[in-house]
Amino acid sequence: VNLKKISTKRREERTQEQSILRTISLLSLSQPNMSGETLASTIKPSSETTSGTGRNNGNSNKADDFAVKVKPEFVLTERSPVLTPEKPINTVTPVSSDNGNSNDRRNNKKSRRGQNKKRPRDAKIAQADKVCLAIVRGEECPFGADKCKYNHDLKEILANRQEDIHGIDGYLNEEGCPAWRLRGYCDFGVMCRLGSCHINMSTGQNLRKTADECKSDASKDDDNNTETEASQPKVQLAIGHQNDIKNVISRDTMVKLRKSTYPFVCKRHFEVAKEKQRQKEDAKVKEMNEEAPKAVDADREHLTATEAKSVGDATTPALPLKERKLIDFRNKVYIAPLTTVGNLPFRRIMKQFGADITCGEMALADQLLQGKASEWALVKRHPSEDVFGVQIAAGHADQYTRIAEVLTNEEGFEIDFVDMNLGCPIDLVCEKGAGASLMLREKKLRGSVEGLTKVLNCPVTIKMRTGWDEKKNFAHNLVPSIQKWGIEGIGAFMIHGRSRLQRYSRLADWDYIAQVASSQSSDYPKIPVIGNGDIFSYNDYEETIVKRVGEEGDTDNMLLPTAMLGRGALIKPWLPTEIKERRHWDISATERLDMLKDFVRYGLEHYGSDQQGVNNTRRFLLEWLSFLHRYVPVGMLEVLPQQMNHRPPQNMCGRNDLETLMLSKNCADWIKISEMLLGPVPEDFQFVPKHKANSY
Repeated sequence: VNLKKISTKRREERTQEQSILRTISLLSLSQPNMSGETLASTIKPSSETTSGTGRNNGNSNKADDFAVKVKPEFVLTERSPVLTPEKPINTVTPVSSDNGNSNDRRNNKKSRRGQNKKRPRDAKIAQADKVCLAIVRGEECPFGADKCKYNHDLKEILANRQEDIHGIDGYLNEEGCPAWRLRGYCDFGVMCRLGSCHINMSTGQNLRKTADECKSDASKDDDNNTETEASQPKVQLAIGHQNDIKNVISRDTMVKLRKSTYPFVCKRHFEVAKEKQRQKEDAKVKEMNEEAPKAVDADREHLTATEAKSVGDATTPALPLKERKLIDFRNKVYIAPLTTVGNLPFRRIMKQFGADITCGEMALADQLLQGKASEWALVKRHPSEDVFGVQIAAGHADQYTRIAEVLTNEEGFEIDFVDMNLGCPIDLVCEKGAGASLMLREKKLRGSVEGLTKVLNCPVTIKMRTGWDEKKNFAHNLVPSIQKWGIEGIGAFMIHGRSRLQRYSRLADWDYIAQVASSQSSDYPKIPVIGNGDIFSYNDYEETIVKRVGEEGDTDNMLLPTAMLGRGALIKPWLPTEIKERRHWDISATERLDMLKDFVRYGLEHYGSDQQGVNNTRRFLLEWLSFLHRYVPVGMLEVLPQQMNHRPPQNMCGRNDLETLMLSKNCADWIKISEMLLGPVPEDFQFVPKHKANSY
């Protein structure tokens, strides 16, 4: 006992000493020396270690193995003066009070991963500062000026109206309001931040183009528009800044979902359990009443058999058979579902750079069934997305089946495939039995696949991870099991080469993906397999995928030559072009800024051009910039290509000031880029990325 107390005391003393030494070393870096310079600025890198080239006098350094090889002239000893000075951070590390308890340390590490839940949010716009839409349309408000919660005084709104946003070089002013340009009418009226082109500044009246003016403007856009013919906007005067967007759920369906009055064929799993319990009780009553007339027993038996049949088919409703459209994923670039950042404006950018297949962000089935508008927004589709899928995450078969009913019954919905999410590692999702945890529940998974395939008229793809723990991968057993179920309508398996506990750290295991692709039985129809993970250049695509694809006629290897891009598309949106043209694109900072301009245009067109739309566009732009800064231009590299998990040096400068700004890891510099595109932010504006991870 005494020895245990002594060892515990020594452990506490050692922890305190390490904390004090760490604090002193960090503080010493910011203290001025005799010459007035900071210690950090006097430290000059040696010729062997400058720019993280990985050479350290012949000794291997683990950190250097994962450093981007940058030319020495682009690596500085201190932060570039072009960038915003970093704010001082409290460097004092609190002394751990876990007394060496490994469980506490594990819980602390778990709390640091996932999402930045306490990140700052935009202040909500007061309803009194918004204009009544009836007044904007020039109509009489049905509630009256006294009872309506919105402002009716156009002159007051005009007097307090903010100046239109211009963007760098006034690029937004040249095009004006996107709704006015595309449809000849803006729903936001005086609230539009680009409204000087359609507002009468003396009266506040919202102007409207005639049909002839719309047609002439549309013909001019046709001459200058570089997008595909499928993405050309239609000329119409209908109200709504998202007229061209597909897969918009009707208001009637939303109301029924919210009030739980939607006529579902599939019953919930707990309703089925109650029905079975009632049948058991009826059977007991039948045994006790053996002396009852045989006619009554016959009727009860017939009724029980009919109800049992309906209960048995509860999770797989018998709907009219429809022709199923097949998708060929071979030799395609597929943009994987990307939470938060894989929004509709981003997917339009990816289509410009040559993506063939796109998929919406992961949507939670329980939120969809509750009629949440923010969740249904994730299934919207732009006309330029010629092959488009929707990804659903659910923990129960009846949820998948009910969502399939809504998607099938809703008029105007165009969905080419539905992707089942069996790979999301987020704790909140897994605790509901969805995401990666559904891989562990084979009975639930089978019911989910059967429910989707019997209702939908499009293929169903299944995206999964290698397993729960990297030491116990089981995807090579799960894929053959699903194949043996003999369910028609499964379009492909999509394997992310990491386990659930790995999340996004370490390298994807492509050897194991190839093993999964060759694990299917020849006694049943085989299903194609698509691999996913760490594709960051055309070299990665050819070395990790193309080399592992079986030769023509090889029926054992089902791996497809499909480039499925995740983080690679966020960091290098032009990656589809590189893969198709087999080259390393040294894209300039000006070209990347033009790409961001397009994103802002698409964002204002999709989210709206009022202040709320500007705020949403800025937030999604900043989330994207939290990935874009990881890219190091080709012309600055000593060794090509850059790898996904390689980190650039701490202080870098680009070939010009704009490129230096785009290389910054500081949120303040990302905000500066957003101000170049969307105007200044409020003084108290802050931004913290939604996602945080140990991986890079």
